[in-house]
Amino acid sequence: MLPIDPQADDGRRAWVACPRCDDARHCTPCQERRTCGEHWRYLLSHSGSTLHLQCPGCTHVGP
Repeated sequence: MLPIDPQADDGRRAWVACPRCDDARHCTPCQERRTCGEHWRYLLSHSGSTLHLQCPGCTHVGP
């Protein structure tokens, strides 16, 4: 597992499914596309419509 990126900030979050761990698959708010206090990703940066995220659960980093 990777460490959490030093640029990660709890105040910058995104609610997007993690392609590696898919931890939100059984979460009702996530399935209804509502914000959830548990299944969020660190928003590291963005370029146009491409988001660079890190999952706090499995530490996966990706767009």
